[in-house]
Amino acid sequence: MLYREALGAALRTRRLEQGRTLQDVATAAAVSTPYLSEIERGRKDASSEVVVTIADALRTRLDALMFDIADRFETAAAPIVVELPVAEDALADATITPLRPAADPQLLAA
Repeated sequence: MLYREALGAALRTRRLEQGRTLQDVATAAAVSTPYLSEIERGRKDASSEVVVTIADALRTRLDALMFDIADRFETAAAPIVVELPVAEDALADATITPLRPAADPQLLAA
């Protein structure tokens, strides 16, 4: 996932949660509707100044928006855990074998 994709998804989610149109938010942020659409789709990199004006237009704090983006990255990077079936007594019968045999003290002295 790219930053611009996470930013766009976060902006779109907030806009839709508010029930607002692209045109409404674009007008409030003083950007063109097609440009805002491209940002929301993750196709355009927005400058920090533009991000701030869009966040203001959405009545959203910039830090809240950044936390949302961070959460999206964390979710995208979450490790996949696969649990394999193991017989219940398999671990009880397991013996620990050293990776290499212990050194013979008599050989070490030689």
